[in-house]
Amino acid sequence: MIRLHFLKAVVALSLGSVAAVSAAAAPAAPVKADPAAGQKVAEQVCAACHGADGNSTSPANPKLAGQHADYLAKQLSNFRVQAPATAAERQNAVMAGFAATLSETDMRNVASWFESQKQKPAVARDKALADAGQQIYRRGIPEKNVPACAGCHAPNGVGIPAQYPRLQGQWADYTEAQLVGMRQGGVRRNSAQMTTIATRLTDREVKAVAEYVAGLR
Repeated sequence: MIRLHFLKAVVALSLGSVAAVSAAAAPAAPVKADPAAGQKVAEQVCAACHGADGNSTSPANPKLAGQHADYLAKQLSNFRVQAPATAAERQNAVMAGFAATLSETDMRNVASWFESQKQKPAVARDKALADAGQQIYRRGIPEKNVPACAGCHAPNGVGIPAQYPRLQGQWADYTEAQLVGMRQGGVRRNSAQMTTIATRLTDREVKAVAEYVAGLR
């Protein structure tokens, strides 16, 4: 009888130890982003180029308003060199400098702030070019194995949160520059899928897609 009680005690202690180890090994729940804190970062760090509300007034600087927070946070992180790599996946001296001053929490907060903002709509400037871009965006280019952009970024360009960015209403100049950067593989190497697609597009096709998404609403 004494031995039986002893064995029960050992089993109980063992189970308690396993439960304690499992609890300790469980990953901590991510801290919820704070858009109000992100607004302060945006006003101090981002506003000069992107606008305090994410509506950039310069075609060279992307609109961030309404962009998916997880996507934005990832892009900010990609401007920094991540060991063991010796170069950042996105090359931009200005953004690298700003990203270096932000903590992971700052990145999540500012991304959450911009996601909560409403993007100001834009328009396509060249109808013929936009019409050509519409064909690529909706149907792709089958003979070049280029898929329809709408398949990942949605027919209206709003994208899929955490996976594919919102393209709707983005400056055509910026979208074009990113596609060219992906095609060249030097300044932007953070999307193998898009690098492959971009290498199959001509300069005019890149311009056409960029022009079309600028006018999407």
